[in-house]
Amino acid sequence: MLLTPHLGTPLGVAVCFLTYWSALSLSIIAYRVSPLHPLYQYPGPLPAKITQWWHVWQVYKGKRHLYIQRMHERYGDIVRIGPNDVSIRDVSCITPVLGAQGMPKSDMFYGRNMWPERPPLIGYRDPVEHMHRRKPWNRAFSNASVKEFEPVIQHRVQQLVEALGDRQGQVLDLAEWLSFFTYDFMSDIMFGGWTEMIRDGVDKDGLWDLLHRGLRIGALWGEVPWTSYYAKKFSKLGEDNKKMRAMALARSEQRYASGSMSKDLFYYLSNEDGTDKESPPREIVVGDGLLAVIAGSDTTATVLANTMYELLRHPKVYKRLQAEVDKFYPPGEDSLNPRHLKDMDYLEAVTNEGLRLYPAVPSGSSRAPEVGKGGKVVGPYYIPEGTHTRIHSWSVHRDARNFSYPEKFWPERWLIAEGIEPASAGEEIAHDPNAFMPFSFGPYNCVGKNIALAEIRQLLCHFMQKLDVHFADGTSPEQYEHAAEDMFIFVVGELPVVVQRRD
Repeated sequence: MLLTPHLGTPLGVAVCFLTYWSALSLSIIAYRVSPLHPLYQYPGPLPAKITQWWHVWQVYKGKRHLYIQRMHERYGDIVRIGPNDVSIRDVSCITPVLGAQGMPKSDMFYGRNMWPERPPLIGYRDPVEHMHRRKPWNRAFSNASVKEFEPVIQHRVQQLVEALGDRQGQVLDLAEWLSFFTYDFMSDIMFGGWTEMIRDGVDKDGLWDLLHRGLRIGALWGEVPWTSYYAKKFSKLGEDNKKMRAMALARSEQRYASGSMSKDLFYYLSNEDGTDKESPPREIVVGDGLLAVIAGSDTTATVLANTMYELLRHPKVYKRLQAEVDKFYPPGEDSLNPRHLKDMDYLEAVTNEGLRLYPAVPSGSSRAPEVGKGGKVVGPYYIPEGTHTRIHSWSVHRDARNFSYPEKFWPERWLIAEGIEPASAGEEIAHDPNAFMPFSFGPYNCVGKNIALAEIRQLLCHFMQKLDVHFADGTSPEQYEHAAEDMFIFVVGELPVVVQRRD
């Protein structure tokens, strides 16, 4: 009103609002970088302290895991990566953050899933409710139950190896074929079958592309959760999410109609085993089923692709692993029979080294002390309430204080640590098992750990017995590394190889 007589109505209103928003923005910035802010004592890049959108930009570029690693190398074990976000690589903080008495999950998973009325298992913040929801998962993935899945693993492993062998001499994208394997397998144990990507040699329904589009937008929404709350008001923005859920609903209805043919994951999640007094609502089973297929396929495929990539880059490791396979499963021996897997020390070492160098969730999941319940002391640090906190797995696994030669693919480190193989004369090897957390840690850790390890070891063993593989001509290993992205789950690029049958 004061400006209008001098500037006119349009210009007066514009100057008024510009002044207001400028003053508000400057005051927020001044507070966030001042000693008054509760995270002031923790170092970090200035843009990250000012706005969360700086971190969103790092996520969008796909190299967040490398960006945060550089920040830790520059600033130390705790880094402020947002106005109210910190990343930690201190091993002593793993239990206080992720353990039974640690922090609940932040609202990151609500943002990723567009604030569903009933979130999937991975999104539950209440530890009591999460523990209740997790019970059928624990029954499904217990050591005893995993044995029920072994015939399905063996069938899909054999199908994949045969399909690759039939295409010997051709240039194949091994990463894509491994994703076909994990997707077909998870569809089998969840819905009794859904896809046949290995058989078809192609993702006919575009499910993998749909999944990866969802991962990218979900990763961005997870960093600014309030955006997806409003985005879901626009049907077009959540179209991929709805499409995936509709497909899962259709498969669930078929699975409910057909009933149990075996003790698969659906058998436990829908309470067909009758353990709980009441069966869960169908929407919960559908949501958890979709979570199982997505989380169980993409993560395992990534670990397998990265492990194969490192084996191809290190021929001595490749040959040693193949020699161990030939020792336990000589020609004519059934390498689909898992009876020797537990005795294959080098296979386990290769698996662990692949998981160490390339954890499936490289930047970890976000936790936060509940607002209204006070902050939390985490090792030598105090984390104020509401502060998003992550243990950065990528940095922890690649810290020389935890693992010697941290950037090197060196499976022998695991044999030395177990006393199976001696270290070089006079050499002391850093190896901290408490720093190894490829499946996260604590009550929110990966419930499918047992089945994932069974898949990885069974596939590597049978693959090594039946096939030889090498990089396709003209392939640059650096291209594969450059294509890798951190979209909460690690996403890999193409891995062009040529396969030959060993027989």
